[in-house]
Amino acid sequence: MEVLRRFGMTTKTELSGLTGEYVLDAERSRIGFVARHRVGGKVRGRFEVFDGAIRVDGVDPRASSAWLTAEVESLETGNQRRDAQLRKDFLDVATYPAVTFVSTEVAQTGDRRFDVTGDLTIRGTTRPVTIHFDLVEAGETIRFKASLTIDRHHWNANWNTFTTALVTPTVTLDLDVLATRQL
Repeated sequence: MEVLRRFGMTTKTELSGLTGEYVLDAERSRIGFVARHRVGGKVRGRFEVFDGAIRVDGVDPRASSAWLTAEVESLETGNQRRDAQLRKDFLDVATYPAVTFVSTEVAQTGDRRFDVTGDLTIRGTTRPVTIHFDLVEAGETIRFKASLTIDRHHWNANWNTFTTALVTPTVTLDLDVLATRQL
């Protein structure tokens, strides 16, 4: 409620001012991930090239929707050798050039919290996930932050038995997305 008061909104119904179509601002958004290596700590990375949009229905948040596409070739961890291996061996960029998310349901669970359920497709495998988003900025631009932990084995993002033993199966996806209202 406090965040919404800062933006002049005090109740769920006042979200109606946000109703509209928004396009992700790739320069001011971040689609990242963190994986734990059993020997060397955490590996952090991000997708440099992605696209997406959000349809906000402030009167009936259940009618809202979102989609996101991240290009696997744009994956960056700061280590070229590791990036090449992740793209080729773990994500098979030649066959599956994108990671996608398409919402199927939106539920408002608090004044500034939304559960967005949808289909996450990685390496040609689509599975439903629910992402808990927090609204942290509202106006002509909206910003949502979220984190989701997945098991990469569910999407066949494995290379071989040796790396399966070295890299934990859980990967945390971190999203900080800013979207601009389309007129």
